[in-house]
Amino acid sequence: MIDKNFIQKCQAFIEPNRFRLDEPMKLHTTFKIGGPADCLIFPASMEETEKVLALVSEYKLPLTILGNGSNVLVQDKGIRGVVVKFARPMAKIRHEGTRIIAGAGALLKDVSEAAAQNSLTGLEFACGIPGSIGGAIFMNAGAYDGEMKNVADTVRTVDREGKIHTYSRDELDLGYRHSRFQDNGEAIVEVELLLQPGGREAIRAKMEDFTERRESKQPLEMPSAGSTFKRPKGYFAGTLIQETGLKGLQVGGAQVSTKHAGFVVNATGDATAADVRGLIHEVQQRVYKKHGVMLHPEVRIIGEA
Repeated sequence: MIDKNFIQKCQAFIEPNRFRLDEPMKLHTTFKIGGPADCLIFPASMEETEKVLALVSEYKLPLTILGNGSNVLVQDKGIRGVVVKFARPMAKIRHEGTRIIAGAGALLKDVSEAAAQNSLTGLEFACGIPGSIGGAIFMNAGAYDGEMKNVADTVRTVDREGKIHTYSRDELDLGYRHSRFQDNGEAIVEVELLLQPGGREAIRAKMEDFTERRESKQPLEMPSAGSTFKRPKGYFAGTLIQETGLKGLQVGGAQVSTKHAGFVVNATGDATAADVRGLIHEVQQRVYKKHGVMLHPEVRIIGEA
């Protein structure tokens, strides 16, 4: 249960459409799966984020930070406490010289587009990643030999007590699907990218090539959380799963994609988190039995089962 005083204090500065109680998280994740969050808040500024996180700390409520909801599986009983989701209200993008400054809720495709419009190169790899810029920093998202580590320059966060911090490139601790923010729990609110001048036509051509390759190989027509497993050292997860003969394997409404074995999809549209977890476990066991390689989920599993 959320304290009535917490609700009243939040409602004093958060618009009604950006403050929701018992909100189904399947409406806010790309998997289209997930039970209700006790309280879901969409901040519209750094100042609102400060106030919300300070109140969460004051009332000692559990806190979950989300971006676009594209790399998570919310479990079937939902999320207790407060979910702060950075979405459209925190999606402003601006351009200063060779820098792109974006609010945490800005979608990667929109940030990539802004870079292309301003003839800035270095972010083409991100044009098809279905996440927010905040989530991309949190996970050090990457594709086609590019990663956020190569372009992130400054990150501003709000900590669990509502205080602002600024981190430079060298302080981000970006590694394979890792950043320092997975360890310190701070909410990423703004990102500065440092790019390079480039030719607009060449940038567009590269983005179109990446988009075509992604659309031809990935099951973008079905709800998913993106690539399900981390890349094991020396292997590709999708190849191992395919070689184990698991394409199309289904548990309830969850299925190993018939288009790309590295993706678990919500094939029926009403898959449960339990279905997905069961399928992940089955894939792990069968791949390990055949290849001696243990796959680890890239997808973050959050909430109560």
